[in-house]
Amino acid sequence: MTFDTVLFYILALVLVVAAFRVITATSPVTGVLHLILTFFTASMMWMLIQAEFLALVLVLVYVGAVMVLFLFVVMMLDMRTEGLKEGMRVYLPLGLGIGLIMVLEMAFVVLRSWGDAPPPVPLADDFDNTLALGATMYTDYVYAVEIGGLILLVGMISAIALTMRKRADYKRTHPSKQVRVRAADRVRLVSMPAQVEAKEGENK
Repeated sequence: MTFDTVLFYILALVLVVAAFRVITATSPVTGVLHLILTFFTASMMWMLIQAEFLALVLVLVYVGAVMVLFLFVVMMLDMRTEGLKEGMRVYLPLGLGIGLIMVLEMAFVVLRSWGDAPPPVPLADDFDNTLALGATMYTDYVYAVEIGGLILLVGMISAIALTMRKRADYKRTHPSKQVRVRAADRVRLVSMPAQVEAKEGENK
């Protein structure tokens, strides 16, 4: 057994334990921290199979930006754990059933493809997997990349629309009214008599 194989099993064990803690942690902050560990461990596993670009993107984008943002948002929110516990008890059987089906499907696919896996393709010493990945994405799968970007855009707009609720503690701006505004509506010129400071000894 080589060192890469031993390291793979260690990282896989850490990944499974961290992912399990994400869905079982009682504190949202603890769940987010374990999710950061999950992403980081997955990036190390990608590094083992020489997918350096995907590993670095996962660390920079998700661990370095998205998960840190989630962590700050969760820490700033006043979340009540009582409602979360009640919702978990209601949906726990359904979640366990869906998780069991997913595990069975993945196990079936892995077992079917384990014996039929072809030998690794020999690569040249100067092979650049980042260049090959970019060329494949934007030539053979350019429509899939565009559809994925459109789905992410729709999801972002949907999240903004769902969180924009009617609140009375802040002031809204209306661009259409701002465009039609006139100077006379905002500025009022008032004519006032000039005041001269009286000298000493003179009657005011």
